Amino acid sequence: MRSRANTYTYHTNLRDAPVAEIMIRTAAGNRKRGWLRLDGRIIPVALGRGGIRTDKREGDGGTPRGVFHPLRLWWRDDRHARPRTALPVRRITATDAWSEDPADRRYNQPIKIRDDEPGDRLRREDHLYDFIIEIDHNTRPRIPGRGSAVFLHLARKDFAPTAGCVGMTRGAMLRLLARIGPETRIVID
Repeated sequence: MRSRANTYTYHTNLRDAPVAEIMIRTAAGNRKRGWLRLDGRIIPVALGRGGIRTDKREGDGGTPRGVFHPLRLWWRDDRHARPRTALPVRRITATDAWSEDPADRRYNQPIKIRDDEPGDRLRREDHLYDFIIEIDHNTRPRIPGRGSAVFLHLARKDFAPTAGCVGMTRGAMLRLLARIGPETRIVID
């Protein structure tokens, strides 16, 4: 028979274990907004201006439909303390960016850039990229033109549509980070 202490420890360990799956779906009547289900909780999210798309293309504003896994957390250490997460963590520096050029051999990968170079800069003046969950969309194989820089990140205050990512409040992001790990399935449907 288990003692009370062992039972409590058992439940604490279950709660701290990463969730197996999160689900993201379009909100009824508005393809630019959606819902993320985490631990039985429904979290409002902003989606791409093109809604959820099976045929994701570079620049279409669509959030890709599919099953993905989180690869790592990128975070602004100058704005926030390091969040609790089971994901690998990388600080965002002034030279961090993402290649969105289908002709670039580094397409849909993190890159280092100078002030005069193109790319989606990860260190932004606004707060959208204070926390970025990198997912494995269009990574193996990487297909030029099938979409790049699709992240889970912070939403604008008015939940305006994203360029194809999934945006949420800071509080929701911190709850999500505490509950996901590299094996968590992110189902966008």
